[in-house]
Amino acid sequence: MKKRVFGKTGIKVSEVGLGTWQLGTDWGEVTEEESLSVLSDAIDKGVTFIDTADVYGAGRSEMSIGKVLKKRKEKLFVASKVGRWHNPGWPENLTLDNMRIQIENSLERLDLDVLDLIQL
Repeated sequence: MKKRVFGKTGIKVSEVGLGTWQLGTDWGEVTEEESLSVLSDAIDKGVTFIDTADVYGAGRSEMSIGKVLKKRKEKLFVASKVGRWHNPGWPENLTLDNMRIQIENSLERLDLDVLDLIQL
């Protein structure tokens, strides 16, 4: 898998990333075993960029990623999105206080101390 520097960060990530909307079961039923398998297979093939969002399966995608991160030694670049969560609604979701809460909730589900990229 080829890697390239992500923007001006100096961090090298895989040119191919894994989007994880499907792991949240928004497009149909996906078992936890299948979710973990998709993530592990992608990492085995050299993927180091994982894209998710708090709304994917109401956090289910992030929880699956968190489980895989605990078991793997590879350093992954995790990007997540905030601002789309259902409460308090649009456009109030994008206040500083609400975004802090959403980010803290994502970090808890992912079992991470920091996100590499937060997308609005």
